[in-house]
Amino acid sequence: MHAAARLRDATGASLRVATVDHGLRPESGAEAEAVGRAARALGLPHAILTWAGAKPGTGLQDAARRARYALLAAHAEAVGAGLVLTGHTRDDQAETVLIRLAAGSGPAGLAGMRAERDLGPGLALGRPFLHLPKASLVAWCAARGIAYARDPANGDPRFARGRLRAAWPALEREGLTRARLARLAERAARDEAALRSAAEQALDGARRSGPETGAELRLDGRALAVLPDAVALRCLDLALARAGAAPRRLERLETLVLESLLPALRRGEPVRRTLAGFLVSADAGGTVSLAPAPPRRHGPAGAALAAGSPDLLGKGEPPAYIGEVCTDGPE
Repeated sequence: MHAAARLRDATGASLRVATVDHGLRPESGAEAEAVGRAARALGLPHAILTWAGAKPGTGLQDAARRARYALLAAHAEAVGAGLVLTGHTRDDQAETVLIRLAAGSGPAGLAGMRAERDLGPGLALGRPFLHLPKASLVAWCAARGIAYARDPANGDPRFARGRLRAAWPALEREGLTRARLARLAERAARDEAALRSAAEQALDGARRSGPETGAELRLDGRALAVLPDAVALRCLDLALARAGAAPRRLERLETLVLESLLPALRRGEPVRRTLAGFLVSADAGGTVSLAPAPPRRHGPAGAALAAGSPDLLGKGEPPAYIGEVCTDGPE
């Protein structure tokens, strides 16, 4: 807030402050009011956004994150803002990468948080301190007498981030430092961007016009079959996204593409599998079709049509994500 106020003074930009009160700690309301007083001292309008309603018994931090961004996006729209700035630091990035590493995420997940991403139509989320060590930010505040609060939930062993923060000394002795994890995120983001670009080009080249009845998308399976596995995986992920499929877990997508679809295409055999509410099928001629899956029937016959592999339906390892669903942390 103080850094943004300096930028406002230098550029004349319009700036507002919002604090989300999740209502999870007795002192959260007083902390939000303290931010309001500090904002008013800088001549900044301030709003407290309250997360109302019942709180979930599990997945609390993830639910709070989703609620926080929804509240911020709605407030930004209400006041006509085009950019939301948050104070995430390199330490937050390192923790995010470590959490996703433990979840088995691919390069998109290991890329961690983006310095900037879309938060809604005409609204961007920016993280200007993402490459700054938290200690530097704390020292900057201390040198200027700027008060800040420490959230006790960050050290709570009930939550993954709290347990990881307690483990940092041991991890750093083994060389797994915050700086190296942040560097891993940069490298993963760079490689993922290149693979994603190749997949977009491959998808554009593989699309077939004139979809058959009931199909949302048709692809040239022969073109898919000659792609490197990493590109073919992302090509199918993009195709599913464009067809309107639900978010996909990486391990399910790998099972479909690497264990079923690509082997069948390379052998010239038909295959039918479901994923994220879509039926992905290939005929003997190599045409791949994506269409909404029919309602599942009960009993062995319906289970056989929908499955192909129990892992395809997510009855295995913890989730790891491939695409934009993992921008801020694993679900």
